[in-house]
Amino acid sequence: MDRATSQGAAGVRLLQAGFHNRSLCLYSKLGFRTRETVSIMQGAPIGQALPGYTVRPASAADTAACNQLCRQVHGIDRDGEVADAIAQKTAMVVEHLGRIVGYTTGIAFFGHSVAETNTALMALIASATEFGGPGFLLPTRNHEVLTWCLKNGLRLVYQMTLMTTGLYNEPSGAYLPSILY
Repeated sequence: MDRATSQGAAGVRLLQAGFHNRSLCLYSKLGFRTRETVSIMQGAPIGQALPGYTVRPASAADTAACNQLCRQVHGIDRDGEVADAIAQKTAMVVEHLGRIVGYTTGIAFFGHSVAETNTALMALIASATEFGGPGFLLPTRNHEVLTWCLKNGLRLVYQMTLMTTGLYNEPSGAYLPSILY
């Protein structure tokens, strides 16, 4: 927290282990606010295409559309992470009716995803060839996507609590957070 203050950070985020009550209490006493319960999802790739949604690798030409989507949902863009994922060939976009309606830097613990709708987010998850790391993070309150994941063979293995101090923009759209943010 001292480092964030010294660097002029607008806020600090963390994911707290859901089972660890003492750490939840400590972070709360330090001024962190509970924002979201997230579920770590694991399982075999679903391997489906959703009708009307086309998922393809992202290119540098898609960067502006990805940044616009992130600003729409989170109030900020994540240009550096998107550019890195495009360079590493892990970024994907989903198109519907001829326009980009979602993107992912990877359906993974260290990747993030943003979409206009739950269906666009599900299209990204359904097309993933793997779920990197220990799985991917899904906001538990997104009942539609959570139950869809469960019906498609994924399982909830662990819960975490997103906590923040300082600036926080309540997301307004479908998303998968990253352990990094």
